[in-house]
Amino acid sequence: MTGLAFLIPIALGMGLLGLVAFLWSMREGQYDDMDGAANRILIDDDEPLEQDA
Repeated sequence: MTGLAFLIPIALGMGLLGLVAFLWSMREGQYDDMDGAANRILIDDDEPLEQDA
């Protein structure tokens, strides 16, 4: 029973920390452009290397 006296506040604190981190990421705009990063990997903007003959 005394173990629960330590584990419950730790679990609540970790949940609160996760909620604060999520709300911070929402305010910083982490989730504004969900499709841009997914499509950006498909764009090939590398120039081909020229071979000297």
